[in-house]
Amino acid sequence: VQLQAAGGGLVQAGGSLRLSCTASGRTSNNYAMAWFRQAPGKGREFVGVLKWSMSTTYYADSVKGRFTISRDLAKNTMYLQMNSLKSEDTAVYYCAGRYGWTIRYYAEFEYASWGQGTQVTVSS
Repeated sequence: VQLQAAGGGLVQAGGSLRLSCTASGRTSNNYAMAWFRQAPGKGREFVGVLKWSMSTTYYADSVKGRFTISRDLAKNTMYLQMNSLKSEDTAVYYCAGRYGWTIRYYAEFEYASWGQGTQVTVSS
C-alpha cells in the first residue's frame, strides 16, 4: 500500500487545516492508519490513529479535543481535521498504515507504510 499525504500549509494560531492521506493499493477492513508528526529538532510523535473497519479513533493527549480523524471509504482516504491550532503544532505530518490492529498503535515502528510528509506551520 502506498500512502499520499496532502493539505499542509501556513496558518495563524487558532486557525484550522485539514490534511488528507490517500491509500493506493490493496487495503482491507483490517487496516489501521495513523498520523504522526515531527517538529524541528524532535523525534516523531504519535498524533492519532483510525481503525479502518470500525472508524474507531484514538488521539494523543496533546491534540485531543482539537484534532479529529475521519475517513472516506469510497476515496480510500483518511483525514485529519485540525482546529484551534497552536504554534507547538508546527511540524511535518506523516500518515502511516499497517495491516491488523496493534495495542502499540502509538509506536512508529508498528507501521509498515508511510506517506511522504506534509509541512504544517502555525504562526503565532
